[in-house]
Amino acid sequence: MRNDFKRFFTNPKNSVHKKYEALRAFYVDNRGAKDVAKMFGYTLNSIYSLTKEFTDFFKNSTAEKFFFAAHAIGRKPNSVNNSVYNLIIELRKKYLSVPDIKAILDSQGQNLSERYIYKVTKKEGFARLPRRSRQTKQEMMNGIKTISATKSEQLPCEPETFNTADAIGALCLMPYIQKFGIDRLITEAGYPETTVLSSLNSILSFVALKLSNVRRYTTDDIWCMNRGLGLFAGLNVLPKASWFTSYSHRVTRKMNMSFLKNLCKLWAEKGWLSDTANLDFAAVPYWGDDSNLENNWSGTRHKALASVLVALSQDPATGIITYSDTTVKHDNQSEVVVEFLDFYKESGSTDLKYLVFDSKFTTYENLSTLDDKGIKFITIRRRGKEIVESINTLSPQAWVKTRVSAANGKTRELNVSDSIIFLKSYGKKIRQLAITGHGKIKPALIITNDFNLAKEEVIKKYAQRWLVEKEISEQIHFFHLNNISSSMVIKVDFDLTMTILAHNLFRLLAADLEGYSHNTAATLYEKFLHNSGFVTINREHIIISMKKKRNLPLLLSAMEQFQNSRISWLQNKKLQFVGASTS
Repeated sequence: MRNDFKRFFTNPKNSVHKKYEALRAFYVDNRGAKDVAKMFGYTLNSIYSLTKEFTDFFKNSTAEKFFFAAHAIGRKPNSVNNSVYNLIIELRKKYLSVPDIKAILDSQGQNLSERYIYKVTKKEGFARLPRRSRQTKQEMMNGIKTISATKSEQLPCEPETFNTADAIGALCLMPYIQKFGIDRLITEAGYPETTVLSSLNSILSFVALKLSNVRRYTTDDIWCMNRGLGLFAGLNVLPKASWFTSYSHRVTRKMNMSFLKNLCKLWAEKGWLSDTANLDFAAVPYWGDDSNLENNWSGTRHKALASVLVALSQDPATGIITYSDTTVKHDNQSEVVVEFLDFYKESGSTDLKYLVFDSKFTTYENLSTLDDKGIKFITIRRRGKEIVESINTLSPQAWVKTRVSAANGKTRELNVSDSIIFLKSYGKKIRQLAITGHGKIKPALIITNDFNLAKEEVIKKYAQRWLVEKEISEQIHFFHLNNISSSMVIKVDFDLTMTILAHNLFRLLAADLEGYSHNTAATLYEKFLHNSGFVTINREHIIISMKKKRNLPLLLSAMEQFQNSRISWLQNKKLQFVGASTS
C-alpha cells in the first residue's frame, strides 16, 4: 500500500497535479529543467513556459490559487450588487415592465437576463402589470429622473446582445437611408459635428427620436437608455437632452436648404416625384412668453396664435414632402410660390408641370407670373356675393353631371359648369369650373390656366391637395411640431427639416407594405414599428429580432430585400431581420 501512495506522488496522472510535482522538483529539489522534463514527460520548452507562467502568477496573486481552488459550501453568491438590485425594485415601482427594465440595465452595462429581473420582482411581491397603452407607458416613464446612462460614443460593434424596448421597428428604416444614399446627403449638407459625434451620427440621433414618436426632448430623457435608438445613429446610446438643444443652435438655414435641395433632386432621380406639387401653409404654435412671432390662424385651436408660419410642398402621388420654409411673414407669404419655383429649379428637377394650392396661398398677380413661366396652376377662386349669385342664375344646360373618383376607390357624381372667364387682377382669360353637389352650401369655384385637361382630372388634382392638409395635421400631432420649445425660427426650421426626413422614410416603408401605402405615419408606427425585441451583434452581422406581432409577417416580407445589406455607419456589418419566438 505504501508503494502505491509513493507512485501517486512520483507518477501523477492529473494535469494540475503533474504541474505541481514538476515545479516542486524544480524549485524544492533543485533538479535541472532537463531532468524535470524527462521525469514528467514534458518537453524542455514546456518546462520553461511553466516556470514563467508560475512566476507571473506568483507576482500578482497567491501561489495556492495556481493549483488549489477553495470551494464554498452552498449556492454561489449573488453576483448582482445591492445598487443594481435596488434599481430593479425602483424601476418596478415606476410600473416599468421587465423588458423595459432590461433595456435600461443594458444601457448601463448590466447584462442581466429577463428571467432574473422577473425573479427579483416576484421575490419582492410585485404582481404582473396590466396591459397598458403606449401613452400610459410614456406618462409613467416621465417621472424617472434619477437614472444616468453611459456617455454617448461611437458604437464599437463588438459581439454582444441587448434588448430594446419600443424601438426595434425604427431599425427597419436604416436600410432605406443606406439604399437611397441619404447618409451621403446628410454629410454633404455640412451639418455640425464634434470630435466624438460625426454630422451623420448627430442628424440620425434627431431622426431616431422622430421615428420613435418621442413627444418632447426636454420633458423626458428615458430614451437615452434605449440601445436600439443608439444603434440607429451608430452610437451606444443617444446623447442627453441638453446636447440636442445645444446642437440645434449651431444649425443654419443654409444647411437645411442644402439638404432639402439635394433630397428633392434624389427623389426626382429615383422617380418618386410626379408632375404635380401641392402647396399649403401651416401655423406651428409657440406656447412660451415674450414671443416675437406673428399671430397666425391655427385650425387645431380655432383661433389666432403666436406661431411660426411654414410653407410645405407635397407630391400627391407618393406623399413625399419636398420643400419647407419657416421664414414666411405676412408681408411676403404671397411670394412663397415664386420662391418654391426657384428652389425646384436649383434642385435640378425639371418635371414639375402643375402647382395646386388654395385661394389664400398667393395673389392673382402672381398667377400671371406662373403662367408666364409656363407653369400650370389649379386653385380656388374667392367666392364673393355677386359671383355666387351669378353662378346660381346659370341655366340647367350649363351644368354637366360628372363622375369623379374618390379617395376610397368609389366615384362621386357632381354637377360641373366649365367656362372661360376674364379675371381683372389676373389680366388674362382663365378657365373656371363651378361645382355643386359636393355637400357644401356654396358652389366651389376651381380656376386653372390649363384649358385642355379634362374637367374630371382638374377636380381630382385639386381634391388631392387636401392630402397635404392631412400631412400637415400629421406633422403637428405625430411628429409633435406643436411642441416646439423655442421661438427661434431657425430652430423650428431644423426641427421641421428632421420631421420631413422622418416623414419621407415612413413613405418609403409604406410603399413596400402592400395594402398600407396610404396609411399615415401614426398608423404605420402603431401597426408595424411600435415593437420590442433584441439585437445580436457578431463578427459579421447585426441580427434584429422582433417580437411576435399581428403585422410582423408583412414587415418581415418587406425587409427581405435588405437581408445581408451593409450599413456604412455600423462598420459595414450586414443586417438581418428575423422574428423572435416571444411576444
